[in-house]
Amino acid sequence: MNDEKRIVLTGFMGVGKTTVAKHLALMLECQRIDLDAVIAESEKRTIAEIIEQEGIEKFREIETANLRSILESNARIIALGGGAWTIEENRRLIKARNFTTVWLESSFEHCWLNISASKRVRPLARNKSDARRLFEERERVYCLADWHFIIKPEFNSFEVAKRIAEEIFFYEFN
Repeated sequence: MNDEKRIVLTGFMGVGKTTVAKHLALMLECQRIDLDAVIAESEKRTIAEIIEQEGIEKFREIETANLRSILESNARIIALGGGAWTIEENRRLIKARNFTTVWLESSFEHCWLNISASKRVRPLARNKSDARRLFEERERVYCLADWHFIIKPEFNSFEVAKRIAEEIFFYEFN
């Protein structure tokens, strides 16, 4: 197993970055960080509240500041928020710290199913047409990731994490 490699998971909201990161960290027995959770904790409010109260521009500044900080941590797995990878400065910071980026690629319908089933408020995806437009815009940037991992309908988050552990970390399951 590769004990040095560190990864950042990116992809559209609802694709399963947080859950895959949890499974992967358990499998590899390493630390993981969820960027959105760190932001919510440090700001003492939800991502939706930050965006609604201060706007998307201010949220992106907060996000980049928090990303810069967690990239310095010992975490081997970082789950980004859906838009973090779309910011060029964030991509430069991640690359400068030698993280491997993994795009969890899925269909819009798969993501929308998860978004609409979630209780989380998603201010940038309040309806299906806005979410689809955002999905199509972001795909052009997600494809800049080092690895593309296509989420197939038959995969659950544990199976996705297992495949990433095998393919990227060369982890062998008994």
